[in-house]
Amino acid sequence: MAEDYYQVLGVDKKASADEIKKAYRKLAVKWHPDKNPTNKSAAEEKFKKISEAYAVLSDEKKREQYDQFGSADQFRQQYTQEDIFRNFDLDEILRGFGFGGGRGGGRTTFRTGRRGGGQQDYDDPFASIFGGMGGGGRQHANMPQKGQDVEYNLSISLEESVFGADKKISLQMENRIEDISVKIPSGISTGKKLRLPGKGLPGYNGGSNGDLYLNINVLPHPIFARDGNDLYIEKTIKFTQAALGTTIDVPTLDGTSKRLKIAPGTQNNTKIRMKGFGVPGLKGGIKGDQYVKINIEVPKKLTDKQIKIMEQLAEDGI
Repeated sequence: MAEDYYQVLGVDKKASADEIKKAYRKLAVKWHPDKNPTNKSAAEEKFKKISEAYAVLSDEKKREQYDQFGSADQFRQQYTQEDIFRNFDLDEILRGFGFGGGRGGGRTTFRTGRRGGGQQDYDDPFASIFGGMGGGGRQHANMPQKGQDVEYNLSISLEESVFGADKKISLQMENRIEDISVKIPSGISTGKKLRLPGKGLPGYNGGSNGDLYLNINVLPHPIFARDGNDLYIEKTIKFTQAALGTTIDVPTLDGTSKRLKIAPGTQNNTKIRMKGFGVPGLKGGIKGDQYVKINIEVPKKLTDKQIKIMEQLAEDGI
């Protein structure tokens, strides 16, 4: 489920600025690493999340832009961590909450960098809380730093998820549009992530690029449904075909069709297995099957002749 800044802070989407500040204050006191010495790692992650949420929702313009996107994941696709924490003075805020702020008294405000071809210092807003580089709370401008990771929601067709595909996507990276080639592996499913090393934002001062993470979403198909590595399709046959037996042509996802024998006396909602016609297992896993669900059509209207025949069948106990 996509992360929601309002849910992170536990406030309503119509919450006032004071309500948002009050909620952040309560969570900041609870999850500040100094308050959780025995569970510091988890506290740091939680504190970062609530601080990111507060950095966005406490800023009128950022909040308005966030409300247009609807989720933190979509917001992060357009705005980097530097954008989110720009002009966000965490030390000053924490001092107002009763914490000492940065060790050594340094500010931990994010400032813009690399404008007009130049390069400015920028500070990690959490460095002073979590120790920073060398305990000083401020990262040195000349120290190599890895670029920001980027997440992107990629929707693919059912066919692409089953057979794999080569796709090209266009991403806005800072102030440019970058075309990236992506190989979709056969068998991938909704909820899986693809990592493209080095395809994120550029590093600073010679640092390596960040990574690109693709969140996969398989779009619904008009005929087939997928459950794990199995595919499902429905076919409707007549009442007489179900009673006497018949053969039907069943489409497969690759565009071909297979002839399937329907045994006499087949019941409604019967599932017939087509072994090996499902989804390939991801990374060499077992291939799934295709199942055909049989729906029996009962006629809504009968001719006089058909009524007499049905009455006779009823007399015979059918």
